[in-house]
Amino acid sequence: MPTNDPPPPPDRQTGKGDPGAAVKDRVKKPRNFKVVLHNDDYTTMEFVIWVLIQIFRKSQVEAGRIMLTVHRNGKGVAGIYSKEVAETKAAAATDAARSAGYPLLVEAEPE
Repeated sequence: MPTNDPPPPPDRQTGKGDPGAAVKDRVKKPRNFKVVLHNDDYTTMEFVIWVLIQIFRKSQVEAGRIMLTVHRNGKGVAGIYSKEVAETKAAAATDAARSAGYPLLVEAEPE
């Protein structure tokens, strides 16, 4: 005698019982990118601090610390962002530097 019981739920691991189900539902967290400022012999420390405050929204103290890291080590991280935000901030900093006549190199690279 037929029963009116509903069919069993699909097995999420194997996809059995649901022809359109994926074996595993995985969502990868987006990769972060760091924005790196490179030292040069022409860009002033004051301008680097201005960029860090205006574009990267750093405090005066934090901007000074990052600027000294760039000056002493040859490069420093201005911030860590999603890829799109990092690329946008790097481009904005580069544009500001070129407009002011400085060769400051700013790159977004994977963390």
